[in-house]
Amino acid sequence: MNLTVGFDLDMTLIDSRPGIRAAYRALSAETGTFIDADEAITRLGPPLDEELAHWFPEAEIPAMADRYREIYPTYAIGPTPAMPGAREAIEAVQALGGRAIVVTAKHEPNARLHLAHLGIEPDAVIGWLWAEAKAGALREYGAQVYVGDHVGDVRGARTAGALSVAVPTGPCPEPELRAAGADVVLPDLTALPEWLARYVAAQPV
Repeated sequence: MNLTVGFDLDMTLIDSRPGIRAAYRALSAETGTFIDADEAITRLGPPLDEELAHWFPEAEIPAMADRYREIYPTYAIGPTPAMPGAREAIEAVQALGGRAIVVTAKHEPNARLHLAHLGIEPDAVIGWLWAEAKAGALREYGAQVYVGDHVGDVRGARTAGALSVAVPTGPCPEPELRAAGADVVLPDLTALPEWLARYVAAQPV
């Protein structure tokens, strides 16, 4: 089979909470607008504009989003670690002769900076896609599996006709992921290589 596995980024491959907290605090200091960065990082997954709407008037959101993305590399890349098993999960796909792609709602250049900083090397990175919109990229690349931490990732996988593999390492606990329709729930990415080997072995030649 021509194996392609898609991965979400925030709270799936990377623990983006420290970096995003730092970026929000910097934006708050620069604009003089209060942003509860500790609260904001409990809602990771949806597009940036949805979070900024909690703190800024609607008319200011586009400019604030642009500014956030500009300062993001300065504040957010360095403090952000990989999730346990992230690099090994990507490499497990590639070791089986497959392609590992990252499909994320994050600004694509910043997503690439995170992955390069951590030495994680997927075969493609596609940004600016959230929930059902991820399905377009998953279909384009022929992904059979999509791995994510959010119910939005489950919806994206199901819309694409891909198997939804979920990890409760972000804001959504296992019961919520299962209720959204996740086909498989793993404790975290360290369990993915073994699961993937079984999945591939069970596929028709």
